Amino acid sequence: MSRKLQNEKIILGLKIRKLRTDLGLSFVDFSKLTGLSTSYLNEIEKGKKFPKEDKIKIIAKAFNITPESLISPELPGSLTPIKELLHSNFLNELPLDIFGLDLSKVIEVIAGAPSKVGAFVATLVDLSRNYALAEENFYFGALRAYLEMHNNYFEEIENQVDEFISKFQLKTDTAVPVTILGRILEEEFHYNIIKDRLNKYPELSNIRSLFIQKNKKLLLNGNLTNAQQAFQFGKEIGFNFLNLKERAMTSSLLTVNSFEEVLNHFKAGYFSAALLINRDSFIKDLKQLFNKSEWDGKNLLNILDKYEASPEMLFQRMTNLMPKFLGIENIFFLRSIYNSLTSTFRINRELHINQKHPPHSNGLKEHYCRRWLDFSLLKKLSENVVHKNDGQVLIGVQNIIFNETAQQYLTITVAMESRKNKFVSVTLGILKDEAAEKNIQFLNDSTIPTIEVGTTCERCPIKDCKERVANPVIIEKKEGLKKVFNTIEKLSE
Repeated sequence: MSRKLQNEKIILGLKIRKLRTDLGLSFVDFSKLTGLSTSYLNEIEKGKKFPKEDKIKIIAKAFNITPESLISPELPGSLTPIKELLHSNFLNELPLDIFGLDLSKVIEVIAGAPSKVGAFVATLVDLSRNYALAEENFYFGALRAYLEMHNNYFEEIENQVDEFISKFQLKTDTAVPVTILGRILEEEFHYNIIKDRLNKYPELSNIRSLFIQKNKKLLLNGNLTNAQQAFQFGKEIGFNFLNLKERAMTSSLLTVNSFEEVLNHFKAGYFSAALLINRDSFIKDLKQLFNKSEWDGKNLLNILDKYEASPEMLFQRMTNLMPKFLGIENIFFLRSIYNSLTSTFRINRELHINQKHPPHSNGLKEHYCRRWLDFSLLKKLSENVVHKNDGQVLIGVQNIIFNETAQQYLTITVAMESRKNKFVSVTLGILKDEAAEKNIQFLNDSTIPTIEVGTTCERCPIKDCKERVANPVIIEKKEGLKKVFNTIEKLSE
């Protein structure tokens, strides 16, 4: 359905609803007046149907107006916010279907209180402008909500991976050789893979691969590790095997054209991770890892070596499988970046399963807690590189208690160098609840350090914190306001 026709239906439905309710007519009254069924009139008001010319004349006559004024795109003053909303692209950009929502239901809400809903939407738009939120912020936020809604597990894609493995008789208990993936791309999907091609262009140094659709050329960055190259091949296989058409040319999205594009890149990436780290095999590995009575980082490194996977892929796979197959649902994933030249530390990816957990990104340019293991490992790694000890991968474990909620988490962090002066860490956090106690034997290992943490320095009430890099201005403001109200209460007595 074209956007124009959809908007025409919505506008007509809103106008008829307003005219009917202004006259105090029920659906039954209106049905008797027009000779049209109540169900048909209800469909029109919900924006589901647009009546033919003869029906338009009947409805217009009931309201004592001309058919032309009834079907005109103009809305009365009280519905002006809705008119602006419809002429924007807001409704069309909402990925309602993936959340199981129907546009007609949204229209019903709008029709019920158009002025209030319009004002609310206008508020959201103003907020997005004030905080410089672009369309991609909305798309990626919607994707994250979609993943969290499904506990980041997608059975259909897992089954399609099993189908692919069976078709090409791939092994599942070890790493899938990158040479085999490349051969499948070339022979089955007719790709022309050109290695090191992107190295000729300095401006493309941060892009891992570039796909040229017209001749099916896949240009690779020559600096990719085997694990990174295997993931790119797996992702390209995913686009083809899952028949995902709308996609970007680059390995990661530089600009975003639609939500479908964002969703397709996620699906292809999920396919690749599930292909490289097999579900059944990895579940066995996780159970063996968690059955150890004491924490040993070497056990996790051995799993990384087994699948020749990146730490990020491994942790993401853990978020896929732990909730469904181990019953450990309260987990979070964070990816952090540290720039040693500017000493800046930021979170650039996060995922929360089952609930919103305390550690989260903050777009207000505040200073993240320096007590987090992420920060200490990244800083240590950057210092090691300065002393010519590069190529390291640091792994650590920490029990954290969040001062805001008193919740306790086991966190596992892996840090590595991304590129010159840039370091990346990935963290898996597991809430220490009954499910974790049951499934993770080393959960209460006394050798694992425990520390109280906050989210940002500006919001942290911890006194005498040696790691603090900014004053607790938000806390101080709240305390100052509390004193004001206490004084006002005393004076009022």
